[in-house]
Amino acid sequence: MTHEDQLLDKAINIYLTGLKGIESFISEPASEYNLSFEQFLILRKIINHPNIKLMDIAEQRQVTRSAVSRQLKVLFQQKYVEQKADPADRRRMFLVVTKKGKDAEREIWQRINHRFANWVQIYGEDRADQFLTLFEDFNQQIIQRNIRKKE
Repeated sequence: MTHEDQLLDKAINIYLTGLKGIESFISEPASEYNLSFEQFLILRKIINHPNIKLMDIAEQRQVTRSAVSRQLKVLFQQKYVEQKADPADRRRMFLVVTKKGKDAEREIWQRINHRFANWVQIYGEDRADQFLTLFEDFNQQIIQRNIRKKE
């Protein structure tokens, strides 16, 4: 087996155990509120950007409006978000978080924060910073570059 093959095997193993583990580690608190992590992030976006529109979220995330609409459907069903007509143009709808949505977001964020703080405490702040810096660099040089090539 070549060194490159060994690196590939290591990368696959890290993906299967580490990266998927990070995803579930981060997303688990949201699932307790019947939300995916993506839905939670959209809920946070609505809280932090009053009167945001579906189209704004789609543009920022570089996805289709229908993709955002599918995510919003659950937020509407859970009564975390409502739509409010723009007074200047009643055809345009703003997304507004409800009290229930604010409460859910606050609790989920606290749980995620607690988990992350424990992770940093175990791993060490310097090592956590190094890991995140390295991963951010990898994301920019490899992942995002590959995405831009496809566009």
